[in-house]
Amino acid sequence: MASGVIKCKAAVAWEAGKPLFLEEVEVAPPKAHEVRIKIVATAVCHTDAYTLSGADPEGCFPVILGHEGAGIVESVGEGVTKVKPGDTVIPLYIPQCGECKFCKNPKTNLCQKIRITQGKGLMPDGTSRFTCKGKQIYHFMGTSTFSEYTVVADISVAKIDAAAPLDKVCLLGCGISTGYGAAVNTAKVEPGSTCAVFGLGGVGLAVIMGCKIAGASRIIGIDLNKDKYAKAKEFGATECISPQDFKKPIQEVLVEMTDGGVDYSFECIGNVGVMRAALEACHKGWGVSVIVGVAAAGQEIATRPFQLVTGRTWKGTAFGGWKSVDNVPKLVTDYMSKKIKVDEFVTHTLPFDKINEAFELMHTGKSIRTVLKL
Repeated sequence: MASGVIKCKAAVAWEAGKPLFLEEVEVAPPKAHEVRIKIVATAVCHTDAYTLSGADPEGCFPVILGHEGAGIVESVGEGVTKVKPGDTVIPLYIPQCGECKFCKNPKTNLCQKIRITQGKGLMPDGTSRFTCKGKQIYHFMGTSTFSEYTVVADISVAKIDAAAPLDKVCLLGCGISTGYGAAVNTAKVEPGSTCAVFGLGGVGLAVIMGCKIAGASRIIGIDLNKDKYAKAKEFGATECISPQDFKKPIQEVLVEMTDGGVDYSFECIGNVGVMRAALEACHKGWGVSVIVGVAAAGQEIATRPFQLVTGRTWKGTAFGGWKSVDNVPKLVTDYMSKKIKVDEFVTHTLPFDKINEAFELMHTGKSIRTVLKL
């Protein structure tokens, strides 16, 4: 059973637009159907930065961010049967309760069981397990991995192979799984197809990996930063181009390069203008474009309806369409058996107290993923 309050270090975002502060926090024991986890490694993702910037309408402060983590179960609340203390786990920002109509539908992975409270930065009972300097601290995405200890709902945790290196597989909590799944689950890329991937960050590279594994014969990477091209080619891109090198819109360039357009395109940036370009770069009659990037609040996408009338499909994906509890352990197994790459995404490893440096590396485009060891 759960022990008492744990005092530990966590990176607290006291307010939007400010650096994170390493503070001593109190982490309350898990209540019924909750799990307390000792986080061993966590990575920094653009979604953390998006909320920290203040642009996220669901952003609550003060908060402990982080949603790409891995660790060991420290204690469990009553009624928890899926995991026990000592189990190796990955916290999940999209849970899988197995009971709601979303979980029962094979067409989606968007479990809604704790959506409302999670969006408010609270545990399912409407309270927080974190306090710092006498103040309640909000949870983030149901995970809050920027803390030496965190508490999550029992439906928000995947038990994984105990032999997996946590400073690598933490990345399967978001970016790699999202991009890889966008290609193999959402788009269902076919052998011999032509793909275009807009944005060559961690998620874009994972999309490229998925397209390659699915047997795509041509994978075109698109990014303004040419420093990213070599890495994209390592992952399977057959060529890379920059929109700045052309006088005409990038979608026209791609349509010319590919005899009418690509079979599949992926937007991995979160830019609504690029989303339009990605759709319009698709082939008439059968092209499919998947939105993977998260655009800022209030933004809208546009295209001429004729683009869709003439047979293109616009889709979106969250966490790559994976039903999380079922599939994250399988993704870890695929990594352990070398079916998918994970190590290659980690460009920097830093101690936890250098967390603001990790954000800096991401913003300057110098890192794909920085892993923090707690």
